[in-house]
Amino acid sequence: MKLYTRTGDSGETSYFDGTRVRKDDPRLDTYGDVDELNAWLGLVRANISHVAGAPIDEALVRIQQDLFALGAQLADPREKLAARVSKAVIADPDILRLEALIDGFDAELPPLRHFILAGGTPAGAALHVARTVCRRAERRMVALAPPVDPVLLRYVNRLSDLLFVIARLVNHRSGVAETEW
Repeated sequence: MKLYTRTGDSGETSYFDGTRVRKDDPRLDTYGDVDELNAWLGLVRANISHVAGAPIDEALVRIQQDLFALGAQLADPREKLAARVSKAVIADPDILRLEALIDGFDAELPPLRHFILAGGTPAGAALHVARTVCRRAERRMVALAPPVDPVLLRYVNRLSDLLFVIARLVNHRSGVAETEW
């Protein structure tokens, strides 16, 4: 099988069910943002120091897998894929996992008393960018019609919080002070 198919040369692509849409379709834009977020997390993982530790990398790998599932659900507006491919489903237990990570990682951090500026280590700064891409994906998900499954919105909402906490934690473990605003 060749990498290129030529089926998108006219500016169209297909959802999982075969429906053809323009490449500027709002749903396609949305899962493009999810794909961009996944790429940012790959950059983070490539730049994360040994200081950050295995639990952070393991959490990010799992999130990257989740983002593939999220993108698959967005590319399946008629919800036909999820019934066939269980790994392409985001569900409430995934949100609970993110909340547990937030609570665990946040317990290691000093209390946040001010707004902070994005930055710090390269991985910390990239996590802040990833957080903003996550928020953009969330805004686009809210605007979709038909509406997305509410669990997907809860997931990305929690994920942006987790990315903020991990950015702080990576910088904290690296000894890089936060810049308060």
